[in-house]
Amino acid sequence: MKILVLGSKGQLGSELRKLSPKIKNATFTFIDKDQVDISQEESVKHFFKLESFDYCINCAAYTAVDLAESEQDLCREINIKGVQYIASACSEHEVTLFHISSDYVYHNEINRPLLENDPTTPQGVYANTKLQGDFAAKSYNDKTIILRTSWVYSSFGNNFVKTMLRLGAERDQLNIVFDQIGSPTYAEDIASTILEIINQLEAGNCHYGIFNFSNEGVCSWYDFANEIFSMSKIKCNINPITSEEYPTPAQRPNYSVMNKGKIKKTYQIEIPHWKDSLKRCLKAIEKND
Repeated sequence: MKILVLGSKGQLGSELRKLSPKIKNATFTFIDKDQVDISQEESVKHFFKLESFDYCINCAAYTAVDLAESEQDLCREINIKGVQYIASACSEHEVTLFHISSDYVYHNEINRPLLENDPTTPQGVYANTKLQGDFAAKSYNDKTIILRTSWVYSSFGNNFVKTMLRLGAERDQLNIVFDQIGSPTYAEDIASTILEIINQLEAGNCHYGIFNFSNEGVCSWYDFANEIFSMSKIKCNINPITSEEYPTPAQRPNYSVMNKGKIKKTYQIEIPHWKDSLKRCLKAIEKND
């Protein structure tokens, strides 16, 4: 197997690199924006002509949710056009594409775990570009698996967990939103799930389309922060506040818990609870420090 990872220096790309030595009979190629500019069609086309791949895992994305409101063109170039160019190249060279999407695409008024075929009413530039990127991935390559995930964190890069660890050590108290509900997702679990699906594709269990994936369990950002501090034994008081008390340029979904029944049934995926995954991530962060 030849596996290409685009956006290899981000959270998910870094987790895939960490796990890659454990995958037998697979050769990985890790590429970042310094080597291939996915917003440029010729750059993508040229790269795919240089070497053949069986799988492409697209971890590259514009993810600065609030900044996207003022960098709309750049966000669209990466999250829509870039995905289109990648999917088109994958189709031309018969490569199976894994594309990472977001819970932000749903943003509906449904207050039960969201299904893949539920209405999508994204709010804001980032959310809209992620949905359009999903359409591009499916339209330009039939052999595409889209993973919609949420609240991603890792021992690599910048994320909520590492921000809380830093601020908790610096301050006596913090204000954290308590009325946004979702499921934190450890990037390592996304990476291991993708690699497990690749094994099943190789064995003939081939199903494409959109799949929800996040860790099991439900919490608010306030609950998440409390658990981070509890596990890390950080003494910092957390004040629960509403989204209205913490306005941001881009609107966040109030409820984005996703139903993972489809991916669990299709690919027999076992999904850890977010608290168990958080514990593993904190250990990895401590080890890296």
